Formats: sequence, C-alpha cells, structure tokens
Amino acid sequence: MRHCSVQVRGLLTRDELDRYNGLIEAGSYLEGQGRHDLAYTIQKEIDLLILPAIERLKEKSRTRDRETADYLKSLQDSGDDEESSEA
Repeated sequence: MRHCSVQVRGLLTRDELDRYNGLIEAGSYLEGQGRHDLAYTIQKEIDLLILPAIERLKEKSRTRDRETADYLKSLQDSGDDEESSEA
C-alpha cells in the first residue's frame, strides 16, 4: 500500500484519518494474503479519500504565497517611500 505524505495526513479530518487508517490496514492485510487485485481497489479508495486534504494543502500553499507576495510588496513600497523622502 502507498501511504500519503505526512503533510497530507496532517490535514485529514478525524473521520478521514480513521477511515484512511482502516483502509491501509485492510489493504496491507490483502497484500499479505496475495490478493493484490483487491488491494488495488482499496488503494484507489484511499486515493479518492485523500483528495480533499490535498486540496487543503494546495490552498494553504497558495495563501502562504499570497502573504509572501504582499509582504515583499510592502517592503518595496516602504523602500520607495524612503527614497522619495531623501530626495
């Protein structure tokens, strides 16, 4: 079974995380039994389950990028103000 990243796992809700852990356990058991056909189905279900958390991670990244851009713009604006007051 393929695990999702720690960052994605950290953004799963409690219900999603409980379901994720159960699916991982079931999938690992099936792999151990040589039932890779059924483990594949479980893996696809896990992939669907983590999609909302992946979107939350992307949004968190976009928010951080916007905040960084705003901060850099404020630094540039304050630098421009200092230059015009020196002239």
